Parts: sequence; structure tokens; C-alpha cells
Amino acid sequence: MHNGKRELQVRLRELVKNWNRVDRAFPSHSELESTGRMLLKWKISEKIKGLWDDPPLLVSATLDDGLGQGLRIINLFSEVAGLTVIPIGLLQPPEKIIDVCNMNSPDILGLTVLQFDSEEMILKIRREIDPKIQIIAGGPVFAADSEFAERTGVDFVAKNVASFLEYLFGDVGSFHRAMAF
Repeated sequence: MHNGKRELQVRLRELVKNWNRVDRAFPSHSELESTGRMLLKWKISEKIKGLWDDPPLLVSATLDDGLGQGLRIINLFSEVAGLTVIPIGLLQPPEKIIDVCNMNSPDILGLTVLQFDSEEMILKIRREIDPKIQIIAGGPVFAADSEFAERTGVDFVAKNVASFLEYLFGDVGSFHRAMAF
């Protein structure tokens, strides 16, 4: 089993390395989804649970995104990595996100944020959930305003699935769940 965890980590790290190459365009959503589904199928066939003996819990939602392509990819690769995922859904009000977080005590809250007018909603969520819950968010608003994450209490901005996986590996950010090998 420990070799399976190591093989999963090696495969995920190799993808991240390939995706981050400067001479290569980042894969499309459909390519990412296809790769994630193949990895998930392999992981299940090899009976690998994931990177952790005690998997972290991720709650995910969008505040202002009705398509949720990025969130769907993050949920898929979270499952591949071995996180337990509770997807709340698209276009969720802060109150529902807060209720689910307070009821389930996740390690991570993953959010997609597209609009600047979501700032107050994120602040409300940050104020009303356990401060130990890491908020990881992605979306164009973070690229457009370099101080948006700091103002809203977002712990880590995932610009894509590669940076999200790096965060899980502990290469960036402050996620401190030890992977057991």
C-alpha cells in the first residue's frame, strides 16, 4: 500500500512538473478532466486510497460561478489525491457554505470566485467558520487584484490545478497534513 501512495505522488508530481513547463500551454479543461479520470481509474484499480492515511476533508463551492469548470477539476484531482470531498455546488450563498463548514469541520474550503462584488461574501464566510479551516480559492478576481486574497482572508490562491496540487504536497502555502508513506 505504501508503494501505491508513493507511485500516486510520483505521478501527480510528474503532471505538475509537465504542466508548469514554460514551453507548454496549460492543458484545457477537457484534457485535465480526461487525465484526472484516467488517474482515478488507475488509482481505484490499484486499490490506492490516496496520499494520506487520514484523508483531509475538502468542502467546495462557487459563490458567483454558474459553470464551475475549475471547481469540477479541483474536485476530481482532490479525489485522485485522496481527499474526502463534499461538493456543495454552484452559486451557493455564504450562509449555506458556513453551515456546511460548521457542521463538517473540513480542513479546506475550496471556492471559485469570479466577481469583485463577492468580497463581502468571502469576508462573512471567513468570520463565521473555524479559523483553522484553510480557504483555498481560485478565479480571475485574484489575478486582477493582487490584494484581494489578503483582504478577504483567503489562505491560498490556486491559479490552476497544478498550484492546488503543489499546495497539497506542502510545496507552497501552509497546508500541514503529513502524507504517510
